[in-house]
Amino acid sequence: MQLTDCMQFRTMSAVWLQLGQCGNQLGLEWWQLLTNENAAHQESDRYPFFARDGKLSALCVDSEPKVIRKLQKQIKKGVFRDSNLILGQSGRGNNWAYGLGARLCEAIRDEYPLGYILSVTVAPHQAGESPLQHYNSLLSLSWLQRYADGILLFHNDSVLKRTAALLRNTTAAVAADTQPHISFSSMNTYIASCLAGLLYPINMFKTGSRISMGMEPWELLRSVCPNPTMKFLYTAQACKRGTAFWDSLISSVVHTLPRESASGQPHFSTSVLAVARSNQDNSFLLSQNSVLLKLKQAYRCVTWNPFPVDCWIDFKNIIDPGHHSHSLTVCANHSSVIDLLEWVTEKAQVMYKAHAYLHWYWKYGCEEEDFQQAFDTLQSVMKDYSSVEH
Repeated sequence: MQLTDCMQFRTMSAVWLQLGQCGNQLGLEWWQLLTNENAAHQESDRYPFFARDGKLSALCVDSEPKVIRKLQKQIKKGVFRDSNLILGQSGRGNNWAYGLGARLCEAIRDEYPLGYILSVTVAPHQAGESPLQHYNSLLSLSWLQRYADGILLFHNDSVLKRTAALLRNTTAAVAADTQPHISFSSMNTYIASCLAGLLYPINMFKTGSRISMGMEPWELLRSVCPNPTMKFLYTAQACKRGTAFWDSLISSVVHTLPRESASGQPHFSTSVLAVARSNQDNSFLLSQNSVLLKLKQAYRCVTWNPFPVDCWIDFKNIIDPGHHSHSLTVCANHSSVIDLLEWVTEKAQVMYKAHAYLHWYWKYGCEEEDFQQAFDTLQSVMKDYSSVEH
């Protein structure tokens, strides 16, 4: 998975745009969850995802046909609009300058300046997936900072650890000291579950007739992006069947939360959104104040925000249908993004000064100005996050 603006959403009617191999592989898991016949979806919840003719409100774009063809086969037949599947016959060589994501994000912003763009973005493993990944990450992140309103940022390394921990907790056959095999599909399932926790219709945003208006992505932006220059969002989730122990779910959510930078500076959150879903269980209401206080402390919310933690509650858990289950999904505007931005900037700077691989970018129209703007943009983001008082 390369870092790319994988899925993007805009309003007022929502369009779900999937880009490239990563975006469409993630989209496969997302639509499998959303079209699961065992989930007992209410007809009133279909609006944010389906058009009136029953087709998904999704655009799938890839320079190679393999992933989208697989998506067509595995998702319920007939729900994708054929004209919304845009395919090429050759790849883009993991080259940002030859790709589509950033350009489409820029074009959407130009065409719909008043619309909202929420991007779901996956950062590659730090160990390396491509010799060009540091350039690609630098340029992708800077373009998203300029043109998106919010960025749900997932790291392959942290998603891998989270998925492995979940597998250990649910599979008795896996020994505690054994590293289970984790597929990209399992990692994408976890990300899709996080997205469903945040974006599936919530009762509080429905009309009096209980029709979903699809406001969840835009209310999320309002809650966790109070400062328009700080838009990188950290998301974690915990789920449990049986009796709800919300303290245990909190512990699981914050277990992998980055607490401080490599230099020892404590990380903080400008704002936090907690989404609690529980199948016919009002236990969260009984412990809501305690839960929110613990999240405020764990995420080190800034003192200048008088209402740093927002909370949504729904009495249906789409993430684990058919069981007495509970989920807690937390999305925070968290300063740990500085760690990634520093890593990407430093690695890209070393390569750039050595003129490594730059001819591949000049070949497809990229210019020195694009790189300089990208470096300046990420430096500005790091400065903004660093200057906010805890």
